[in-house]
Amino acid sequence: MKDKRVLVTGGAGFIGSNLANRLAADNDVIAVDDTYLGTPENLDDDVEFVEASVVDGEFPVDVDAVFHLAALSSRNMHESDPQRGCRVNVEGFVNTVERARKEGCDTVVYASTSSIYGSRTEPSPVDMDVEARTAYEASKLARERYAEYYANHHDMAMAGLRFFSVYQGFGGNEEHKGEYANTVAQFADAIAAGESPELFGDGSQTRDFTHVSDVARACELAADNELTGVYNVGTQEAYSFNEMVAMINDALGTDVDPEYIECPFDGYVHDTMADYSQFHEATGWEPEISFEEGVELVCEPYQ
Repeated sequence: MKDKRVLVTGGAGFIGSNLANRLAADNDVIAVDDTYLGTPENLDDDVEFVEASVVDGEFPVDVDAVFHLAALSSRNMHESDPQRGCRVNVEGFVNTVERARKEGCDTVVYASTSSIYGSRTEPSPVDMDVEARTAYEASKLARERYAEYYANHHDMAMAGLRFFSVYQGFGGNEEHKGEYANTVAQFADAIAAGESPELFGDGSQTRDFTHVSDVARACELAADNELTGVYNVGTQEAYSFNEMVAMINDALGTDVDPEYIECPFDGYVHDTMADYSQFHEATGWEPEISFEEGVELVCEPYQ
């Protein structure tokens, strides 16, 4: 993408700021954020920051493309206030897309979620049956249905990306998320401080850990190719939390054992893994940063 005017909602957040900073090298980028999960400190100087809510705030929408990443981004946030989650994740999505559409924008890339696949040790294809088990998942599925409407009724390019366990570390732009940051970031920070990370159950649960730089590149490719539909963005590999802790210890030169605790959540997803073949076929995208390299990058600031 080059010489475009683009809007990134949730643009001061973890994924949004990485995308905004990437795009700003060759484009005019506006980052909109209400600063609940984001901070303008994540943004480079050449990104225009606007503090506003996607639900009821005023922000520029006269753009060539919208990257809609603004969301309450975890099940815990939603379960504590489902009405607010619906307003932000569903109404905020429709409000942003509708306003941009009326200004002539016809390209939208938005964040969905891999959580809707439930627990699977095999790669999850985008065409498998899915269901909403939490309010968070319901809100993301609602986005996908509204995107289908905008694609069919208004002939817009609407690409939904189902992200798998995106991480970067507190040395990147995740620190502001605190307890809602990826477990890689949280565990590395704890182990670097000599503290035992808390693992649910026996630590055998697995995740498809995807580095944020690969995710930002995927967002840009989805817009460049004017995709419509839903696509997985993950590595098609999975690592257990026990393996992740061992890798962090190796990278830091530490020997901190985890603490195993009972899982406090009903319906906890034990395993995830992406099948990204459809996105690869559409764009040529594939992950560039292995999890081994990613863990090294997370741990580097502590060394």
